[in-house]
Amino acid sequence: MPETRIGRRFAELKAEGRSGLVSFLTAGDPNPETASEIMAGLPSAGVDLIELGMPFSDPMADGPSIQASSLRALKNGMTLSKTIDMVRGFRQHDHETPIILMGYYNPIYKYGVDRFLADAKDASIDGLIMVDLPPEEEGELCLPAIKAGLNFIYLTAPTTDDARLPMVLEKASGFVYYVSITGITGTRAAAIDDVRQSIERIRRRTDLPIAVGFGIRTPEQTAEVAAVADAAVVGSALVDLVRDNLDADCRAKPELVDRVLGLVGELAGGIRIAAESSTP
Repeated sequence: MPETRIGRRFAELKAEGRSGLVSFLTAGDPNPETASEIMAGLPSAGVDLIELGMPFSDPMADGPSIQASSLRALKNGMTLSKTIDMVRGFRQHDHETPIILMGYYNPIYKYGVDRFLADAKDASIDGLIMVDLPPEEEGELCLPAIKAGLNFIYLTAPTTDDARLPMVLEKASGFVYYVSITGITGTRAAAIDDVRQSIERIRRRTDLPIAVGFGIRTPEQTAEVAAVADAAVVGSALVDLVRDNLDADCRAKPELVDRVLGLVGELAGGIRIAAESSTP
């Protein structure tokens, strides 16, 4: 596969001697304007790669926080087309930060796979994470996405055993997303020793970078994960902060954007602490 923004970013991180910070936020949450303002500020706050959730009415792998964020976005008129347009707007001032759309296949199926891939490529979207498309369904979207020049990022989990792992990794590109706990998003964090062992097992099977997500909420946790993985993914903590800065009518309080970007800065600080502590 030709060089991609995702590949370049991980190469840059490796050259800097540090892990990356991947942020997840739901497109259009709490409303399209505020979501776009947050997204625009993420790189300068310390985010290295952006995961943008595609709002969906039935996000079965997500916990209550991200489910609620999808419902808020949908209520405020967010669609898959508007999500793609949100990326187009971001690209007017940032051509380097990789953007990955994460979500479920149903909205893309309804949109039309060929149309979706053409529009995603035109908007300079870099990769896709589909929670509900396993390798057995690679013909639905994975193979067409790779052909269109997008990275297709597969999820692995503690339950992905050595027999299944090669199948999961065979067509994976960009990076591998290791879901560090079983269950839904926004729950407990995994023990770092367990994460380390799982990453070592995955590294024996692939040269792709490995990002770790689910349950990471604090700078201390990002530092722990950054010491063993190529990137830490934070989602529910940011989505919760959006929720906590809405008024009684679910409108954004004036301080919402600054508070979210402030937490991003703290999380990025944890990553840099890990890099400094590993320097001889």
